[in-house]
Amino acid sequence: MQDRPVTLAAISGAHGVTGEVRLKLFGEGVASLKPHRVFNGGSLTLDKLKDDGKGGAIARFAEIADRTAAEKLRGTVLTVPRASLPPLADGEYYYTDLIGLPAVSTAGEALGTCIAVENFGAGDVIEIERPTEDGKPKKRFMVPMRPEAVPDWSSERLVIEAAFAAD
Repeated sequence: MQDRPVTLAAISGAHGVTGEVRLKLFGEGVASLKPHRVFNGGSLTLDKLKDDGKGGAIARFAEIADRTAAEKLRGTVLTVPRASLPPLADGEYYYTDLIGLPAVSTAGEALGTCIAVENFGAGDVIEIERPTEDGKPKKRFMVPMRPEAVPDWSSERLVIEAAFAAD
């Protein structure tokens, strides 16, 4: 899990004519990018970073010399190794650590796999995809990532209160 790349931002387009790019941020603002200088396994080196005042950022990378090169990188995600992220306090998690975990109910039933973590403003919600049954399409359900719904989780599995997993 520590080697898994974590996406912190994506290049949304060019900014100006000198090779700067606009970034869509997935972390907690520009501050989440500042500790990192190298992205995508060393293919992009950050030279300059500033807040754009709109929830995104403007960046200059050493490898991008002009607007044409910047435009070619539109849609490129910026990743860092999971191990380079700050350690977490008890009860905290990175979304990437939850995605892919098997989910079981408090009654011991295998429920499926966590396929997404969303936040619609009131807190994190995990999406669980159930296994295929009798050739029917896979069903999905969502559970708030709160202690009454998810009383326990680890790097091995999510435990979901049985009442939240009912069909």
